[in-house]
Amino acid sequence: MITTDRMAAVDANAAALGVPRKQLMESSGNAVAREVRAIAEPGASVELLCGRGNNGGDAFVAARFLSAYDVTVRLLGRPASIRTEIARENWAALRSADLSTATVTDAADLALDDPDVVVDAMLGTGVTGALREPERTAARLANESGAAVVAVDVPSGIDADTGEPTGSEAGDAVCVEADRVVTFHDEKPGLGSLDAAVTVADIGIPAAAERFTGPGDLLGIARDPTSHKGENGEVLVIGGGPYTGAPSLSARSALRTGADLVRVACPETVAETVQGYSADLIVRELSGDRLRPAHVDRALDLAAGNDVVVLGPGIGDGDETHQFVRAFLSRYDGRAVVDADALRVVPEIDTDAELICTPHQGELVGMGGETAGDPDERAALVRSFADEIGHTLLVKGATDVVSDGEAVRLNRTGNPGMTVGGTGDVLAGAVGALAAVTDPFRAAAVGVYVNGLAGDAAADDAGYGLVATDLIDRLPEAMRDE
Repeated sequence: MITTDRMAAVDANAAALGVPRKQLMESSGNAVAREVRAIAEPGASVELLCGRGNNGGDAFVAARFLSAYDVTVRLLGRPASIRTEIARENWAALRSADLSTATVTDAADLALDDPDVVVDAMLGTGVTGALREPERTAARLANESGAAVVAVDVPSGIDADTGEPTGSEAGDAVCVEADRVVTFHDEKPGLGSLDAAVTVADIGIPAAAERFTGPGDLLGIARDPTSHKGENGEVLVIGGGPYTGAPSLSARSALRTGADLVRVACPETVAETVQGYSADLIVRELSGDRLRPAHVDRALDLAAGNDVVVLGPGIGDGDETHQFVRAFLSRYDGRAVVDADALRVVPEIDTDAELICTPHQGELVGMGGETAGDPDERAALVRSFADEIGHTLLVKGATDVVSDGEAVRLNRTGNPGMTVGGTGDVLAGAVGALAAVTDPFRAAAVGVYVNGLAGDAAADDAGYGLVATDLIDRLPEAMRDE
């Protein structure tokens, strides 16, 4: 099973791996044509109702594979409004091949010619809201036609994740009642509830597009143009004492990854130094020279005003500091990224918090986990340990591993120059910013991907002489990666 959002990400990742989208459309269209041939003899009449996106493009391809049939392609809208280049190219191929095509710009002009098969390629996955015209009329005509109806990817007007009509909330639900659905790569969650035969077509998307992070994972992480300050995430970094650079790196990274506001809670002895790294930081002082149990109440009060806490950068490994971490996490019920010396106490704590733990392999072993040289074996071990402790793990290495105990994602961005101190603090801040706007597993996967991209860009300029601060200013560009 794969959700529509994840499918969009996998499709984009496949393109980044070198599988052209046009090739995937060719495979998809061929699969649709096979389904038509399975239910209708040569010479049967087939009408394809096509939208202006890639769903319609799949049907344009299918029409070319149905030369033994009486085929009519109906484009719902003007050719100039076809939305993607590959769909436009396949529409042009139909026109050049002199296949029967028609354009429909007014629902009143739409009619079917008593076809044996109707192919519904109007709207694909990810579409929301009730059907509009002329798709609404086209759906009604398809349902009334008596023809066998084959839907491309999902019946138009159906939410592929739920199986429910997309207009049901407004009481305006109209959808195509398909007899068969040809969906691609993997079944969508909502299709099983439909009264239709579902075929899952392998269209050549490599397994790596799902297993490894890629640019598709960034889809949907965008700022609402109408948003206000604070709506894109507020992050509290709790750290510092023995070290001052680490909490600053995490905080500045969170800002560069998109958080609106970042605060740093640190011992008063280092507060001025931390503030001096950047005027963009809001620093809150805690008495003394290191974190202690006496600071827990104050830290919890500060955390309550933020979406995410990044806990651990620069705190050191003293007994009182560990007691602070234990007491804080045992009472905290929000979302937190746990890094550095705060990690070792996580497995022994009973907490209601959602944690994203970011150990390197040595720290993972210190937490009680296991590691291995082979990435696949290591992924299985990380998944098992994440399930055991009940939190998301992001284990850093030449190949990073992310797991929430169920899903697993590997990451290949980054380079050996990133073994320099501080890059883990940058990663923790990036994950913290993302955890404010998406779920923990995705925040970890996207965070490690963009952190590695930033590191690769830094290495292009500085080679293995890069330092952690080189990554921070490159994070915004990494977040725009295409």
